[in-house]
Amino acid sequence: MKTEVVGYGGTRIGLWVEGAENTRPIVFVHGWAQSSRAWAPQLADPSLSERFRLVAMDLRGHGDSEVPSAGYDDPRVWAEDLASVLDFAGDDAIVVGWSYGGLVIADYLRVHGSARLGGVVLVGAITEIGKNRPGGKVGPAMREAIPAVLSDDPAVAIPALVQFSAGMTASPVSGTLTQSLLGACLSTPPAVRSALFRRDVGSEDVLRDLDKPALIVHGLADAVIDPTSAEYAAGKIPGAVVRWFPEVGHLPFAEAADEFGELLRGFADQ
Repeated sequence: MKTEVVGYGGTRIGLWVEGAENTRPIVFVHGWAQSSRAWAPQLADPSLSERFRLVAMDLRGHGDSEVPSAGYDDPRVWAEDLASVLDFAGDDAIVVGWSYGGLVIADYLRVHGSARLGGVVLVGAITEIGKNRPGGKVGPAMREAIPAVLSDDPAVAIPALVQFSAGMTASPVSGTLTQSLLGACLSTPPAVRSALFRRDVGSEDVLRDLDKPALIVHGLADAVIDPTSAEYAAGKIPGAVVRWFPEVGHLPFAEAADEFGELLRGFADQ
């Protein structure tokens, strides 16, 4: 089911919802220049949808969400957008953040704390952004992609986005997945793709104050977000559990969907 909620400043935030009502919610937050469709393997997994309420949001400027002209550099904006999604999903939610989605979750924790959450899952995620921020260290695929992927010139951006999309995974995957990743990148306006990088924020205090269960999942072959970003979060969050996926790149939930689904179910059941 597709629906929407109203986020910060009246911005419409698109949602993809599956699963049983009146069950524990799992809220999925995608990454840079992607959309809720990234979580298709999980939303189509009956072992998840029959037991949990699955809510995947489109970040502002992405997917089916509205594209405001400003606000992408403000932690409160991201925090309030996610808060609106949690109002819809319900309390005690497990929030799952992939890539840039981890930073959005950190923004939420910075503003609202963890009281309404049941747990946090970081997947190939950053929790900080800016020069020399250890929780936001990127890998070679991202370093090589910038600044071309931020260009508003299609002749510059499109070839770079094609290469970047292919570099998200550690080994060849279906052409359908690669084209879906590329399509999401292309549908995200260049101004939004660029604006998400114009931030400088650390999250050490936010991570240290997290008092809910936390699971950190990262592919050891991730060329987009360096595994040391996961190590940083694991070293700051009290009691965090880390699960490394060997020979997996930036998309554990797609490259190893069955294993990821089993891990997520186990965490949510706890």
